[in-house]
Amino acid sequence: MIEFYKQPFTAQESLESLNPFVRKWFAGRYKEPTPPQRYSFKLIKEGKNLLITAPTGSGKTFSAFMAVISDLMNLAIAEKLEEKIYCIYISPLRALNNDIYRNLSVPLEEIYKDISIPVKRITAGIRTGDTPQRDRQRMLAHPPNILVTTPESLAILINSPKFAENMKNVKYMIVDELHELANNKRGVHLSLSVERLAEQIGHDFVRVGLGATMHPLEEGARFIAGYKDEKTERDCYIIDATWDKKMDYTAMSPVKDLINASDESIENAIYSTLDGIIKKNRTTLIFTNTRSGTERVVYNLMKRYNYGEDSIAAHHGSLSREVRLGVEELLKKGSLKAAVSSTSLELGIDIGTIDNVIQIGSPKSVSRAIQRIGRSGHSFNDVARGEVIVTNRDDLIECSVMLDAAKKRHLDSGTAPKNALDVLAQHIVGMSQVKKWGIDEAFLTIKKAYPYHSLERQDFIALLEYLSGMYVGLESRRVYAKIWYDEKEKAFGRRGRLTRLIYFLNIGTIPDEVAIDVMTMDNKWIGSIEEEFLSRLKPGDVFVLAGKPYRFESSKVMKAYVTPAPGQIPTIPPWYSEQLPLSYELALEIGDFRKRFSKALQDAGVGKRKLTAFKKRSKKVPEWRKILDGMPMDENAKNSTYTYFAEQLLYTGIVPNDKMILIEKTNDPENEKNLMIFHSLYGRRVNDALSRILGILVGDLYQADVAININDNGFVIATAEDIDIGKKEMEALMAELIDSDPERILKANVRRTEMMRRRFRYAAARSFMILRNYKGKKISVRKQQINSQFILKAAEEISPNFPIIKETYREIMEDVMDLPRTKEVIKGIRKGDIRYKAIETDVPSPFSHNIIAQGASDVIMMKDRRRHLRELHQLVMKKIGKKL
Repeated sequence: MIEFYKQPFTAQESLESLNPFVRKWFAGRYKEPTPPQRYSFKLIKEGKNLLITAPTGSGKTFSAFMAVISDLMNLAIAEKLEEKIYCIYISPLRALNNDIYRNLSVPLEEIYKDISIPVKRITAGIRTGDTPQRDRQRMLAHPPNILVTTPESLAILINSPKFAENMKNVKYMIVDELHELANNKRGVHLSLSVERLAEQIGHDFVRVGLGATMHPLEEGARFIAGYKDEKTERDCYIIDATWDKKMDYTAMSPVKDLINASDESIENAIYSTLDGIIKKNRTTLIFTNTRSGTERVVYNLMKRYNYGEDSIAAHHGSLSREVRLGVEELLKKGSLKAAVSSTSLELGIDIGTIDNVIQIGSPKSVSRAIQRIGRSGHSFNDVARGEVIVTNRDDLIECSVMLDAAKKRHLDSGTAPKNALDVLAQHIVGMSQVKKWGIDEAFLTIKKAYPYHSLERQDFIALLEYLSGMYVGLESRRVYAKIWYDEKEKAFGRRGRLTRLIYFLNIGTIPDEVAIDVMTMDNKWIGSIEEEFLSRLKPGDVFVLAGKPYRFESSKVMKAYVTPAPGQIPTIPPWYSEQLPLSYELALEIGDFRKRFSKALQDAGVGKRKLTAFKKRSKKVPEWRKILDGMPMDENAKNSTYTYFAEQLLYTGIVPNDKMILIEKTNDPENEKNLMIFHSLYGRRVNDALSRILGILVGDLYQADVAININDNGFVIATAEDIDIGKKEMEALMAELIDSDPERILKANVRRTEMMRRRFRYAAARSFMILRNYKGKKISVRKQQINSQFILKAAEEISPNFPIIKETYREIMEDVMDLPRTKEVIKGIRKGDIRYKAIETDVPSPFSHNIIAQGASDVIMMKDRRRHLRELHQLVMKKIGKKL
């Protein structure tokens, strides 16, 4: 049973549930338990499974560990504490594991200082891919009572017979950053490892999930708790302290008029705003969404305001581990005025006290915004403060609605990938190494993991057939059997001595991707860049990495050699966009705002040339003004919002929203193509699927070649030929859409794409069809890709439903795109819940401008994009004939 635990225990009840020595230490350090701790201390002692969601600084890590340390201290005092592992703590980040280990060592050391009687020490140890071999051997001989590790290391440990013996006494499993793990294949992988461990040691354990922003919480609870059997959920209590920390945030427009202001004035205003906030605070954390944005902000702040390398720094995944750790240490010490990050600092790594968080551009989801802003105000009673600086009018609406949704306590939903066959194939190989399995026994163990509870038996059997080498056609492609499988006996097990090594060397879900190492001329590693970026460099080009400019000198195989270029202006922008997609829930929130605000404007006469001046005040405040005043945005943002909607209403009379798809036939003055703009406000993942389906239908209906550009707010279908979008044609097109089989159309479309080839390689590597490492030798990504293409053809000849092909399609349809919600949209059109209207415009309408410019944003500079937007806007203003 999944249940919310709504009534906290008193501080006294919570503290009394702890061992006296642990209680004394805690009371001496903290005034009282935080809200999550007032639930967890007692509930964990009672052996309850918990999901705890709470913001940064709420003590959620200690809410689990204090109860565990208390129990272990009771065992130590009773002289029953053995050299065995009682608690396993899992985090997706090695850096977070290091923090936890340090944060455990300090309280344990201090607790023992106050104990005058001889008591056996509670030990903690960390085991990750970075753990030296000598420490691994020491841990095998003397296992810690609390093991701190990662999902991948746990999967290795349960397959290590000697170490597995040390885990037979496990009583607690703590999974941190669950909101990060539960939505991807690393979490799916972990869920199977946890169920395998429970089966292996012959008993269950207390499961505690820790997270900051999760929705729906019931799904998170099911993920951490799993199932007792094929039908029954394990009990789990949900402790929801997500909103217990106060937050203060606003969306800011750097200029009054985002569309008419010059590029220089917008850029100057953004950096002036950043500098002002940085100077007002001791430490500021800035998020930019992309690595290139991070580098650009650091470079410009240093150049414009003379910040030194000792006061501002970049932090992102392409920098070396040493550089990232150095930045984290400076933050902990309070030595940096500002750190600029893409996404790498949004999780719970200890970075000390942050006074203020700035987000540049939209983080694309409510949960991510709350997670990032929540990094400020390190203690629970501090107010988390943040500003979101917008860069265009769509960004403005998106960010304002996002913060308003947070104010209403609305979060985006996340879901674990279901029945991922590539991950399961990996675990079946791991299971076979441990013992001989009966099919029914193995199937039940797998189905206890929440992501596999709906697994079809036929898919499980198909994997056994593939892994046991039943498909002869694969052996010619060097895909050999890794297990034995007896259909009559209904059992499977280990095959060959080499398989064990293959499992250990190829475990995990994160795919290999091509990256070019950037080195100094004396072979010191600085960071990495994408291979595509390297192809654009020529000797003498200057680019920014780790916040510093470097001159490209030469390249050799997979390395780029550079020399420092202090003070030189970059000649080429770094990387391509890594922009995250807009969440579906936030898209619907924006749709609701569009409906309410446009109706209020129309009720006030806007759209009928009876304009109400933005600044004009009367005794009766109009409804549209009340709506704006209720939004978390500054006055500049309110002004831009009003003019944006008013222009759209004056030009078309329609503001598209989630219940009204506007189909606009127009022309882009910068090219000769005819455009069909679908204003479909459902986020990029849905629009990716919807645009492919409609693109095929438009091409078939009009016998035209089409090009497609997608955006979170819609997509463009461009044709060289003129097409008619009259009522008859649109009804025919929508009838085709309503009657279509989206999955069939998408499969046919995707099979011919680079996405299919790349994603199949990922799935093939996870399922050991291709190897990333063979006998200790790393296989190049280039060779992996070549091998995977041959294997894909061979697998298709065996069956189009070959399990790894089936998983590739599932990943593309459900994880990359969002086919289930695309089907919801099509169903809404069929039922009439979602309406559509076709119009023709001489020039693109205001709400289409960013959709059109988005398609060009990968190939033109940002200044050119702004120029394009201004030109489109000027054409609209001429048509309207009145300046707002």
